[in-house]
Amino acid sequence: MLNRADLELSVRTALGRSRAVVLNGPRQSGKSTIAQTFLSRNSPNYFDLENPLHEQRLAEPQNTLSQLKGLVVIDEVQRRPGLFPLLRVLIDRSDDPGQYLLLGSASPALLRQAGESLLGRVETLEVSGFNLQEVCWAAGQYSNDAATRLWLRGGFPRAYLADSDEDSMAWRGNAIASHIEVDLPQFGVNVAPPAMLRFWRMLAHYHGQIWTASHPARSLGVSEPTVRRYLDTLTHTLMVRQLQPWHENLGKRQVKSPKIYFRDTGLLHALMGVSTLPELLAHPRCGASWEGFALEQVLRLAKPDEACFWATHQGAELDLLMLKGRQRVGVEFKRADAPKVTPSMRIAMHDLKLDALYVMYPGAHRFSLADGVEAVPLWSLMPGGYSKAVSG
Repeated sequence: MLNRADLELSVRTALGRSRAVVLNGPRQSGKSTIAQTFLSRNSPNYFDLENPLHEQRLAEPQNTLSQLKGLVVIDEVQRRPGLFPLLRVLIDRSDDPGQYLLLGSASPALLRQAGESLLGRVETLEVSGFNLQEVCWAAGQYSNDAATRLWLRGGFPRAYLADSDEDSMAWRGNAIASHIEVDLPQFGVNVAPPAMLRFWRMLAHYHGQIWTASHPARSLGVSEPTVRRYLDTLTHTLMVRQLQPWHENLGKRQVKSPKIYFRDTGLLHALMGVSTLPELLAHPRCGASWEGFALEQVLRLAKPDEACFWATHQGAELDLLMLKGRQRVGVEFKRADAPKVTPSMRIAMHDLKLDALYVMYPGAHRFSLADGVEAVPLWSLMPGGYSKAVSG
């Protein structure tokens, strides 16, 4: 398993200031592995609610939990929503020395339960798959091979670390099937698996594009509100990112629908039927795939206060607008050897009053394209690179 030092530090910091911390993320994104750096799975304080023996140990949760001291880990906590009111009582007791690390597969209900029952008492951290920084730390420096593998296979640990592209593809196919057949019904989406798989494949064609509900709704024979509910559920479960549009009074008609991105390009490629790098490079959606990959890396490492895209009906657009404090930073993603300034970039610089505009590309050198516009290679996101350029 790769070193996830930044994530471990975030968890440690959260535990240092909160009695309860929720790690929320997709199934098999590495939450349990992170938790086991703080507490052994063999500890009596560790509960995995998918394990019948552990479930039995919590048959009388108040008696069990009130006797434990130190850190308590409860994995798959969304399976026992009744625990949250009890945890609130235990946390509020001054004589209770317990501290709680709660792991949950990305679920709207989990966040709602934690928010309602533990309001003001819990800190929530999102756990996704490996990012560019983590896979390159493992290589000791920026590695184009590691970055390409991350783009192709995605960041789920078992997909990224698989012995072969074939094994990785098989794992991702099974992960998609499990999410459709097991996870989504638990979240209240009761759709026949073949129909939901069709919807996922439709979404793969929308990756990097502006969303419209009408075509998927007609294809599936359901209403547009129903299709939007499907999309919102995949967004809440951290499978899909809906990048919202930025609106400003510019005297221009601006796009008001979100852009759709799969947060993990490995899952995207599985839905596209792409399992090898030559297949990916020859695919007509290769550029859109790389755009989504690079966008996700920028957002995870830059951590802006707000992120959106901007587009007008006249054709001007900006892939990513990040707000951090009073700074406005624009980012364009170009899978090209020598990116150039476009009229659209100049319009975005002027109309949005950007402090800077960075053109992320998979090249080797950073260079100026125009006043306030720079070409920035993807490796600049690494420590010691130019991460300050996109983190403010």
